[in-house]
Amino acid sequence: MFISIVDIRGAACEALVKASSTFSEDKVRAYLRAITNETDEKARWVLEKTLENSIISEKDTTPLCDDTGIPHPFIEIGKDAAIEGSMYQVLEAVQLGIGDGLRNLPGRPMAVKGEGLERLAQKHGLYEDPGMLLPAPTNVRIIDGDGLKITVLMQGGGPEIRSKTYHVFHKHEEMSLIDTAVEWALEMVAKLGCTPCVPAIGIGRTHYEASAMMIEALRHGNFDVQSEIESYITNRINESGVGPLGLGGRSTALGTFVKIGEARGSGIRVLCLRLSCSVEPRKATVTLK
Repeated sequence: MFISIVDIRGAACEALVKASSTFSEDKVRAYLRAITNETDEKARWVLEKTLENSIISEKDTTPLCDDTGIPHPFIEIGKDAAIEGSMYQVLEAVQLGIGDGLRNLPGRPMAVKGEGLERLAQKHGLYEDPGMLLPAPTNVRIIDGDGLKITVLMQGGGPEIRSKTYHVFHKHEEMSLIDTAVEWALEMVAKLGCTPCVPAIGIGRTHYEASAMMIEALRHGNFDVQSEIESYITNRINESGVGPLGLGGRSTALGTFVKIGEARGSGIRVLCLRLSCSVEPRKATVTLK
């Protein structure tokens, strides 16, 4: 049985809409835990309303946030998968499906007209069609099995503003890297606005690799499964007392996701922190067989 190009396009559309309008089950449980543990009345109200809004968004298939985000697509192809069409057709179908999803959602019109410097200066304005927003470069991997998975991760602008990637002089002391990430997070968390935050941290040998590790942390992170280091970071940030929407309380961070890549013998360690907002990570996977 072949996996059709039409089905691939439909799966990309479905993944984008679901990522943009639905909290994952582990995130719902994380909010319920935070509501139970929160002692500040205003903070608890914000948490309850955020969770309530997510339920409405899922029911009505509407965006979780006005900043509907930039699509980041991931394709995982089983080594034994039978696909109707070429790799070019698969990539094209995913891009077209993402455009469909942005129209169906609908996404916020964010695609800028023009080329090069004209685009950077936004001289010609925006396209009214939300489907004109091109996704970030597509990540393709070969996996075991005979299926095909499409994951879409939607990345909002606020967390990008409060993110940082830089090399850290760590003296081969691993906790110096973790504590630096905490320092960066504490510096930015009050400015994020949309708390509780979800810090995503990647550590690698280059800026590219550290950023890729950060994205992997978001893709595979689970609020129900927190490592000792992830819990340490969350607790340190919660001690700040910033709280939901900056109103105070114990719930400044909902959880933390960390991914550590390979290490370079010379000692260079590049650290990437993305201070994700209260509706992130917005992600969904659709599997075809």
